[in-house]
Amino acid sequence: MSDVVLCECFARDGLQHEARFVPTAAKRALVERFAALGFRRVEATSYSNPKVVPQFSDATELLKSIERKPGIFYKATCANVRAVERARADLEAGYGANEISLLVSATESHTQKNLNRTRAEQWRNIADMVAAAGGRFRLVGTVSVAFGCPFEGAVDPGVVASDVGRFLDLGVGHVALGDTTGMATPRSVRRMFSLLGNGKLVPIAHFHDTRGTGLANYVAACEAGVRHFDSSFGGVGGHPDKVKYGGGHTGNVCTEDLVNLFESMGIDTGIDLAGLLAAAEACEQALGRELHGRVTRSGLNPLRPPRA
Repeated sequence: MSDVVLCECFARDGLQHEARFVPTAAKRALVERFAALGFRRVEATSYSNPKVVPQFSDATELLKSIERKPGIFYKATCANVRAVERARADLEAGYGANEISLLVSATESHTQKNLNRTRAEQWRNIADMVAAAGGRFRLVGTVSVAFGCPFEGAVDPGVVASDVGRFLDLGVGHVALGDTTGMATPRSVRRMFSLLGNGKLVPIAHFHDTRGTGLANYVAACEAGVRHFDSSFGGVGGHPDKVKYGGGHTGNVCTEDLVNLFESMGIDTGIDLAGLLAAAEACEQALGRELHGRVTRSGLNPLRPPRA
């Protein structure tokens, strides 16, 4: 088993940022490629309203077409009960996701901007979604703007810890903390995860590289005991194409750069390094442009230690 578990987010969190629709067949090829590379969690799609995020209007079609690899969690994002009902219908038809994510924001302003409801309304929505899931999925909670909000500034770590506790009370054991617009620092990351000492919790780091601090913050999270990390080839993604907040680059941490860093530190990612950069190039081809990965241009660190 690898030392860390990486979730490849390109096909969902990455593509939500793209105005141009990526063909379903191209998405399928990428999702299958990610699983073959050794990613134990793959974000496949989102049950979004097609009018809001048209990129995922093919969610059911895509999930139906994917050739599954045993032992892999294929995740779909759900924003409301209707989305969970769609996910459950696909699962019962034999081709749905086996992991779904549930989203809250740590501030009222971001909740209104991103979800168009209050925090209290969203928590009621989350409880209804958990009930609708009926124990059929692995549930992953996400707390957005956990390290700073583009509208309200500083976020109380106690509020984030309370939100994590509310997820646990609902039976959601995997919880991601999102550095949505790249405000975290290694110090704030270590402080935040030190507050989450509950043995029932599987913490996940989901950081964006808005200000070039993503890799440093992931190292800090790893040093704080986190073993689950989200990333996206080429650093793409960040927020839906039609929902704008945060200036400049808002994308995820680059998968190829994160894998290179962890492997250079002697941390086994479980990823097939021989196929890593080819996959990064395939993502660039899917979007028709050069992306943000450094090692896609430079190559992997030749001094990285051999795996045990």
